[in-house]
Amino acid sequence: MYHAIVFLPLIGFLIAGLFGRLIGARGSEIVTTSLLIVSAVLSWIAFFNVGFGAGTTRIQVATWMSSGGLQVDWAFRVDTLTVVMLVVVNTVSSLVHLYSIGYMHEDPHRPRFFAYLSLFTFAMLMLVTADNLLQMFFGWEGVGLASYLLIGFWYQKPSACAAAMKAFIVNRVGDFGFLLGIFLVFVLTGSVAFDTIFPQIAGLTERSFRFLGYDWNALTLTALLLFMGAMGKSAQFLLHTWLPDAMEGPTPVSALIHAATMVTAGVFMVARLSPIFEYAPVALTVVIVIGATTAFFAATVGLVQNDIKRVIAYSTCSQLGYMFVALGVGAYSAGVFHLFTHAFFKALLFLGAGSVIHAMHHEQDMRNMGGLRKHIPLTAAAMTVGTLALTGFPLFAGYFSKDAIIESAYAAVAHKGFAASYAFVLLVVAACFTSFYSWRLYFMTFEGKPRWGAGAHASHGHDDHAHAAHGHDDHAHAAHAHDDHHGHGHDHKPHESPLVMLIPLALLSLGAVAAGFAFKGAFIGDGYDAFWKSSLFTAKDNHILHEMHEVPKWVIWSPFVAMLIGFVLALYMYLLRPDVPGKLAAANPVLYRFLLNKWYFDEIYDFLFVKPSMWIGKFLWKKGDGFVIDGMGPDGISARVVDVTNRVVRLQTGYLYHYAFAMLMGVAGLVTWYLVARG
Repeated sequence: MYHAIVFLPLIGFLIAGLFGRLIGARGSEIVTTSLLIVSAVLSWIAFFNVGFGAGTTRIQVATWMSSGGLQVDWAFRVDTLTVVMLVVVNTVSSLVHLYSIGYMHEDPHRPRFFAYLSLFTFAMLMLVTADNLLQMFFGWEGVGLASYLLIGFWYQKPSACAAAMKAFIVNRVGDFGFLLGIFLVFVLTGSVAFDTIFPQIAGLTERSFRFLGYDWNALTLTALLLFMGAMGKSAQFLLHTWLPDAMEGPTPVSALIHAATMVTAGVFMVARLSPIFEYAPVALTVVIVIGATTAFFAATVGLVQNDIKRVIAYSTCSQLGYMFVALGVGAYSAGVFHLFTHAFFKALLFLGAGSVIHAMHHEQDMRNMGGLRKHIPLTAAAMTVGTLALTGFPLFAGYFSKDAIIESAYAAVAHKGFAASYAFVLLVVAACFTSFYSWRLYFMTFEGKPRWGAGAHASHGHDDHAHAAHGHDDHAHAAHAHDDHHGHGHDHKPHESPLVMLIPLALLSLGAVAAGFAFKGAFIGDGYDAFWKSSLFTAKDNHILHEMHEVPKWVIWSPFVAMLIGFVLALYMYLLRPDVPGKLAAANPVLYRFLLNKWYFDEIYDFLFVKPSMWIGKFLWKKGDGFVIDGMGPDGISARVVDVTNRVVRLQTGYLYHYAFAMLMGVAGLVTWYLVARG
C-alpha cells in the first residue's frame, strides 16, 4: 500500500510529462487526478491503521549507496507523523488537481502543469516518508525544484520567472545550513539513518565541536544548522522574502505550496528530528523567537496588502510562525496539529480566492471587487468557513490548534523565560491582526458596494488613496499570459465557478469545520501517547502538553478576545465607515508605507546582497574576464599570432613563377652571404 501511496504521483508525472501530447490535456488531467485520488484514499486508510492501530514500520525499497562508513538505504519510515503528513499532502494535492481541471481549462499547457503538480507531490512524499537524512534531503531538493517549475509556470511573464528564481535562490541559503547539519550529524554519529542517530543523541549533550573558530555545543550547533534549512523552506523571518512572490504562479500552485507541501516541510523536519532539538535547549529558544517574530511580522504586513492572494500568503507565513513556536516550547504535537488543521482551511482560502479571481476574470486586486456575495454565494460561503477557521472561531479547526499553541507558549514561561513570554504576547497580538486582515479580505471582496463593472468609480473608497505611488507592490495583477484575452474583466458580470472547482471547496470546508474537533483528543488530548506512539520525542522533564491544559482562564480566553477585536475593527472600517482606512493611512504615511513595503526587506537585501553581487560579477566580467583573460588571451597573444599568420599566408599565392622568383632570391642571397663571409 505504501509503495502505491508514494509512487502513484510519480507515475502520473511520467505519463503526463512524457506522453502529454499523445494523450492530450484531458487525458493528462484524468490520469494524474485519478492517481492522486487513489493515493489520498490509501493515505487515509494508512492514517487510521497506524495512528489508531499499528506502530512504526520500516519498509525497505532498495539499497541506495554504500561508501566507506556511509550506508544509505531507500526506505519508508511509516509512523504516526508520517501518515499525518501523507493525509495532508495527498488530500490537498488531489483536491488541487481536481480544482485545476476547472481553473486551468483555458491554458494550452495543461499536461505540463499537471505533470509538475504530480512531481511536486511525489517529492514531498519522498521527504515525509524518509528513513534517513539523505533521503529527506532528496525530497527536500525535489520540492524546491518543483516549486521553481510551478511558480515560473507562466514563463512568458518576467515577474513569474523572477519569482521562481527568488524562491530557488533564497531556499539554497537555507539548504546550505541543512546540508552542513547533515554533515555534522554524520560526524557525530557515523550515520544518517534515524534509527541509528536517535539512540546516540542523549550521549552527545556534553560534546563540543569547533566551528568558525569557536567551540560550540555539538547538538546546539547541529540543531541550529538544521533549523536554518527549515527557516528557508518554511519562510521564517529573514528567509521569508520568497513566499509572497510565489503568488506569481497559478492559484492552485499557491494552495499546494502554502497548505500542504513546501512550506510545511520545515515544520515536519523539526518535528521528525525532535530527539535532536529536545537536547538542544538553546536552539529551541532560537526557534521560539524566530517563530514568534515571523507570526507578528507577517501579520502586520497582511494588514495593508490589496492583492487577495498576497493577504493569504502572509497569513500562511504568520501561521507557520505559530507552528514553530509550538515546536520551540516542546509542544511538538500541537505544532503538527496546527499543520494538520491549517492545511484544510488554508487550501480552502487559496482555492476560494482562485474561485473569486476566476469569477472576476483574473482580477486579484480587492479594491476592484466588493458585493460579490450575491453573485458567487457558494464561493462566499466557502471563504466564510475558511475565515472562521483561520481566525479561531469556536469549534472550527483553527480554534483548537491555534489556541493550543498560545496556551502552550504561556505554559512554557516557567521553563523558557523571556522567550516564551515574548512568544505569548506576539502570538495574541498576531491573532488580533489575523482576524482583522482576514475579515478585511472578506468584507472588501464580498460585501459593500461593487467596485467593478463599467459603473465603478475610479476611486475605490477604501485605503487606496495613493497606492499607485508605492512602486513594486503595484504590479499588474491580471497579467496572466494565457488570459490576456479577458482583459481586466471590469465590464463582465462575475459568475460562479464550475462544479469541478466547487467540489474541492466543499470537501475542504468540511475539513476546516471538523478537523480540529474530530482529532483534538488524538493529537493533543488524553489519547496523545496512544496516537503518536513515540514518533514525536519528548524528554522526561517535558510536561508541556499537561501544563497547557492548566493555564489560567484569561489565557484561554485571550485568543478569542483578540479575534473579536480584529473582527469588530474590520467591520467598522470596511463596512460601517469605509472612509476611515484612507484617512488612517493618510495620517500615518510612514507606518503605512513601511507595512505596505513589507518592512523594506526586499530593498535591504537588494542593497546588501544583490547589488554588491552584481557589482562583483560585472567587475570580474569586464576587468577579469574581458581585460585580463581576453586581453592576454584571445584579444592579446592569440590575436597577434593570428595577425602574423594571416600576413604570412598571403605569401602563399600558388603561382609557380612566384616560387621560382623566391628561390632565385634565396640563391642570390646565399651567394652574396658566401662571398662576403669569405672576404
